Amino acid sequence: MIDKLAFVHPNAKIGNNVTIGPWSYIGADVEIGDDCWISSHVVIKGPTVIGKGNKIYQFASVGEDCQDKKYAGEPTRLVIGDNNVIRESVTIHRGTVQDQGLTSIGSNNLLMAYVHVAHDCVLGDNIIMANNASIAGHCHVDDWAILGGMTGVHQFVHIGAHAFTAGYSLVLQDVPPFVMASGQAAVPRGLNVEGLKRRGFAKDELLALRRAYKMLYRNSMTVAEAVAALADDAANHPKVKQFLDFVTASERGIIR
Repeated sequence: MIDKLAFVHPNAKIGNNVTIGPWSYIGADVEIGDDCWISSHVVIKGPTVIGKGNKIYQFASVGEDCQDKKYAGEPTRLVIGDNNVIRESVTIHRGTVQDQGLTSIGSNNLLMAYVHVAHDCVLGDNIIMANNASIAGHCHVDDWAILGGMTGVHQFVHIGAHAFTAGYSLVLQDVPPFVMASGQAAVPRGLNVEGLKRRGFAKDELLALRRAYKMLYRNSMTVAEAVAALADDAANHPKVKQFLDFVTASERGIIR
């Protein structure tokens, strides 16, 4: 199922039931898992490992050298999980030796057209990045986060699980889990309540997270004071603990 007009390097490893369209280029040190579908005009360079069941649309560039000026041709890697959809003209770059030498993308993610994932980024599972969303180098995006169209994320920023950024947001600091953000620069706009309901969060979890959000953002407390005041809630509600653990671990500082 490899089109005769595609180029597949002899050293590339191609799994079973893989489709590769015409004029696509699959370089050396590339591994593509079973049941992947690669459209026409796709470029995949390595070292890159792609899991099973992924769909990659035309003009995507996957596993290219990064744009960091410190990069000097070192053999860094890109690893992609299973069942991702990578739409038209998405660009995903490998890592740098200044970090872990690895860009990593989990499973079941949707990267819409013209999305950019820079070097050394780590994406979890079930993430949606809408059209033209871009994350700079060394960013982490946790499970179930949604980045609205044209969102721009500064390097080294961490986006928490189930967080949501509105379209055209400029994210300069960490976005805690479960929080909605928007603006230039982005600021917190409340909990992502509708998203959490759709994912089956219980009422008591939502109420506990509401209390935690209000304590952190609406009571004129410092982060340390809010964390201390929420100690009992964190002990009784794992989601609150997840929220507070993120806040206390933030190196860049959270959006305020």
